[in-house]
Amino acid sequence: MSHDHSHHGHSHDHSGGSRRKIGIAAALTGTFMLAEAAGGLISGSLALLADAGHMLVDFAGLALAYLAITLSTRPANARNTFGLARLPILVAFGNGLVLFFIAAVIMIEAARRLAQPVEVLAGPMLAIAIGGLLVNIIAFLILHGGDKEDLNLRGALLHVMGDLLGSVAAIAASLIIMATGWMPIDPILSVLVCLIILGNAWRLVRDSGHILLEGAPEGIDAEAVRPALSSKVPGLEDIHHFHVWTLTPKRRAATLHARVAEGADEIETIRAIKAVLREEFAVAHTTVEVERGVCADEADHAHGHEGHDHEGHAEPACGTPVSSSPAAGRAAHTHKHSHSMIGQPA
Repeated sequence: MSHDHSHHGHSHDHSGGSRRKIGIAAALTGTFMLAEAAGGLISGSLALLADAGHMLVDFAGLALAYLAITLSTRPANARNTFGLARLPILVAFGNGLVLFFIAAVIMIEAARRLAQPVEVLAGPMLAIAIGGLLVNIIAFLILHGGDKEDLNLRGALLHVMGDLLGSVAAIAASLIIMATGWMPIDPILSVLVCLIILGNAWRLVRDSGHILLEGAPEGIDAEAVRPALSSKVPGLEDIHHFHVWTLTPKRRAATLHARVAEGADEIETIRAIKAVLREEFAVAHTTVEVERGVCADEADHAHGHEGHDHEGHAEPACGTPVSSSPAAGRAAHTHKHSHSMIGQPA
């Protein structure tokens, strides 16, 4: 069995820059959130109160994102052999769910205010909304220049974007109220902002959830790996039990069984397999189990696995087409050759 820890052609995480950007955005958001909440209570504006509530949750989300990035830099240990690299992904997933909750609360309150309009003081509402817009623009520009593949940063950016849109809606609502006196515009614009937020929240939950479920990395077709390896690796007869997944958006990993021909150099075959996966599929951490003749798992099943409960087995039989279901596949078979990853992050 061989592991590939090479990082050639593989970009590293730059968590320090993301952490600093998120920290600044959290400070700005938390500071202005207090002023906006006070303004909303004074003016009676749902748009301001909704945005202040959104900013409160955003501040908590940004602070948690900051903590997650800090903890993710800790080295691997016996309990967490890959370290805490996925903690920011988990926080991004949670932030996406929180955005759904915020949107639901605002929509419910908007429906209540549409049924029973509430008097809004447009002057104070406008002044505070303009201040909020300036703060959110600064925070947005800080985060927007960060790493586009960092889901944690992306979640923070979505929170700030929601605040920015909320400020725009509050400004528009206050101007319309000042010009026409039509109060329903306040909850109506709040709902429109929520709809925009929901679309972005769904994409964040979808992408982070895919990583947490160990789905195949974006852009990799597991079925295309077999012909790529077969055509470029001399001495390779077959691959099976192939699984590829995403540790973080910048770190991909794969495992596979490789049946090599008699007389073929095992080490050179392994190196060639890893080179193809690294250069063509950007998989920098690969584990290869070399076989000659019968698959080791096939032999295990033939000797001593009678009566074993196979319910839930998603692992394909030896020699069957490759799979892109890493979570089920890697959990399905326990080999006698375990490998410690302590101190060796992928």
